[in-house]
Amino acid sequence: MDVAFLDLSAAYLELRADIDQACQRVLGSGRYLHGPENEAFEKEFATYCENAYCVTVGSGCDALELSLLALGIGRGDEVIVPSHTFIATWLAVSKVGAIPVPVEPDQVTYTLDPGLVEQAITPRTVAILPVHLYGHPADLDVLRPIAERYGLAIVEDAAQAVGARHRGRRIGAGSTAAAFSFYPGKNLGAMGDGGAVVTTDAALARRIRLLRNYGSTEKYVHEIRGTNARLDELQAAVLRVKLTHLDEWNTRRSAVAAIYRAELQGLLGIVTPEPLPWAEPAWHLYVLRAQDRDLVMRDLEAAGVHTLIHYPTPVHLSPAYADMELRKGAFPIAEALSREVLSLPIGPHLSTAAANHIVAAIARSSGAKRLGDAGFEVRY
Repeated sequence: MDVAFLDLSAAYLELRADIDQACQRVLGSGRYLHGPENEAFEKEFATYCENAYCVTVGSGCDALELSLLALGIGRGDEVIVPSHTFIATWLAVSKVGAIPVPVEPDQVTYTLDPGLVEQAITPRTVAILPVHLYGHPADLDVLRPIAERYGLAIVEDAAQAVGARHRGRRIGAGSTAAAFSFYPGKNLGAMGDGGAVVTTDAALARRIRLLRNYGSTEKYVHEIRGTNARLDELQAAVLRVKLTHLDEWNTRRSAVAAIYRAELQGLLGIVTPEPLPWAEPAWHLYVLRAQDRDLVMRDLEAAGVHTLIHYPTPVHLSPAYADMELRKGAFPIAEALSREVLSLPIGPHLSTAAANHIVAAIARSSGAKRLGDAGFEVRY
């Protein structure tokens, strides 16, 4: 059996008739930017996220960057970010001229550890940027009181968590700014790049609309210095179709995650993700930890199973951030995760047979032995 990490064509094939019809509607309209598809999708996505406003943008990175800019965050400001995340989280902070201040992740959810946030706050700190990593919500109920106490904004990186729930509410519900990505591989993926910000704040939504379109809502009238970060009508039309199937597709992802959890617990050398009781993950990724990750990965490849590593280089050790002079050992949890994490195939079109093939291949791997021990001891 050959198991792809993610089959993007399967989503199109399932919805081909509706997607083709939506694309033809746009192509025949002559409206390719700032048209009715974007307007409709913004309303539908805001409702889905249980929030008042949605502003579409060109990518998930645009969503983060424009949220920070719209909040007035800029040169010399400090923004608390996770040490373990995709580099886009840090890049958005750097792009506006602010300084990313890394904080280590919680060792269960791998999201920003709220217990470490306060010690990273300085007089220059203006915001906290938690990431709902792999689709598991960060603990907003702990982070929000900290932000209120110190007068900080919270900008949520929700790129991997569309449809997830935090204590019963959608990610994005009641948020001042939650940034989403519609990169094709996301749970709600376009056929190209795309992103959105949902917010409770009408003024913030208006400012992001200005920023995404050269600082203008009226042609040749530029109120502020903006950029070009627009979502095109074709992508909005595709996203409208897929949004109606998102909950069902996330349910299918959860079913795959349940198979993995049931079959992989008890393997010595393996730690499976354990959602906290208040969280309903979107299962964008299923990321286990393996004591001998590279061996498990090779054995899976030999069995025809394609895996990925999210993320092999901690951001603080990336050449892109060499100027920060954050040496090896500065963030030991992030560094350990970079050596141990392994993402298994998961998606709404992964069959039960494929999931069972994957767990059988892991059980056979010399990097994971079933000895009745639930994982390995982690030390930092």
